[in-house]
Amino acid sequence: MRGMVVAAQPEATEAGVEMLRQGGNAVDAAIACAFSQGVVDPQMCGIGGFGAMQICMPKRGVHTVLEFFARAPLSATPEMWADKFIGQSRDGFVFLLKDQSNDIGYGSVGTPGNVAGYTEALSRFGTMPLRPVMRPAIEQARRGVMVRPYMHYYWAIDHGGDGQVNVEDKLRFSETGRQVYFRANGTLKRPGDVLHNPDMKHTLERIAEGGAETFYRGEIARAIAADMAAQGGGITLEDLAAYRVREKAPCWGVYRGLRVASNPPPAGGGSLIELLHILGQFDLAALEHNGPEHLRVLAEAMKWMTIDKDAHMGDPDFVDVPLDRLLSSEHAAALAARIRAGEKASVPRAGEPKDPPDTTVVCVVDAEGNAVSLTHTLGIPSGVITPGLGFMYNGCMSGFDPRPGRAASIAPGKSRGSAMAPTMLFEDAAPCMVLGAPGGTYIVPALAQAISNVVDFGMSMAEAIAAPRIVALSDTIDVANRIPHGVTQALTEMGYPVARSYQSYAFGAPHGLLIRGGHCTGGADPQRDGMAMAA
Repeated sequence: MRGMVVAAQPEATEAGVEMLRQGGNAVDAAIACAFSQGVVDPQMCGIGGFGAMQICMPKRGVHTVLEFFARAPLSATPEMWADKFIGQSRDGFVFLLKDQSNDIGYGSVGTPGNVAGYTEALSRFGTMPLRPVMRPAIEQARRGVMVRPYMHYYWAIDHGGDGQVNVEDKLRFSETGRQVYFRANGTLKRPGDVLHNPDMKHTLERIAEGGAETFYRGEIARAIAADMAAQGGGITLEDLAAYRVREKAPCWGVYRGLRVASNPPPAGGGSLIELLHILGQFDLAALEHNGPEHLRVLAEAMKWMTIDKDAHMGDPDFVDVPLDRLLSSEHAAALAARIRAGEKASVPRAGEPKDPPDTTVVCVVDAEGNAVSLTHTLGIPSGVITPGLGFMYNGCMSGFDPRPGRAASIAPGKSRGSAMAPTMLFEDAAPCMVLGAPGGTYIVPALAQAISNVVDFGMSMAEAIAAPRIVALSDTIDVANRIPHGVTQALTEMGYPVARSYQSYAFGAPHGLLIRGGHCTGGADPQRDGMAMAA
């Protein structure tokens, strides 16, 4: 096995494979891929964003989680927006202010973490210098980037009456955005058009030369801070200089005898393991795949996971998370007994959740058996591009609750929690599955179904990821459009409200690698534009 990369963008996958072919390891490949993703999918992620990754290097005895979430400015206060609060978006993803200042513009930006995360991972666990790892991203920025179907789909989403700012308006917010993302006649570029962003190329070259130091304490930091000060943003030189990556141990569970490692709270790995533990109480392989009883069990397990997540899964720096109890076999057995008895869990919601589409992933396995799963994002794009720098900043401040005294309330330097769940499954000491997904609250259900499809139903990774999915994060079961109508009719007759998505590939977008007998295969969710590629 020479290694494999899977990512949601073909150009980024190729960048990762290039590192493996040059003799780099999985971390070198993942970071090359990550920098490239910020060029070829600049509203999904980038050097103005944040993320988390899981790294496993069995021969070195390394297995760790790096967290580099965006932080609220040090000048932020819990009550700074209390008088502007008007509610939440229907999916609960964004808190709404009267003036939308946390959704678009300089007030929406948190201190970025990706450059710190990428460079720390590379320096500690990679084998290649920063410059050659960044070369594919710089070359892509030099050549220009062709607009792909999913990029345009995301730009063109109409948020209608949900209170959020449309992405197209964010692309118009800055002078750079108007030059890069629009045609000469002022209309949004379309699939097949090419984006040219020389400022981004220049910024990447400066990072390749000066590393994270130039971004957080040097020339780029000074440009960021000056622009923020001039436009009323909160990020200062002090914010940038104070940024540090957090390192944590993975949290662990078991599914059908395979050990499961994922990212601990405030990330979504604990919820994923709880959901797998509940599903592990049922003989799913004996059920018709995506038949009425299979979907009933899936839906009820998801609802119980969601009830626990809403009640307990906060930032452990601020909330007491009873993780041992939630992941215990006794807790899973008790919930499974209620599902077997036909009890319907209730998860009231003001509105049906949507699929937050603004995140991306990369998974890598190399010839030495090293594995990386990385999820990174802008949260939502802010629209802000500092003149001369080329990259768009995150909009993470929209994820903080403007009401003081709550677990998600604003606090200086605070990280916003995330559903990100870079995940690995182990057979003995070596990873046998490496997965990740974008999709906000849909990440955990999407990954659980992909894992079950492989383990319980014997699917390949490509089949498991492409199979139709459901989610049940409220009292309604949401189904992809490829779930047969006869199945949804049976669920309706059981008393379940069912909502059918217009999308064939709905609810998150898992990407994954499967290692069997020294051979690696992969799958990229067809909802996005990506691919798996062997080195």
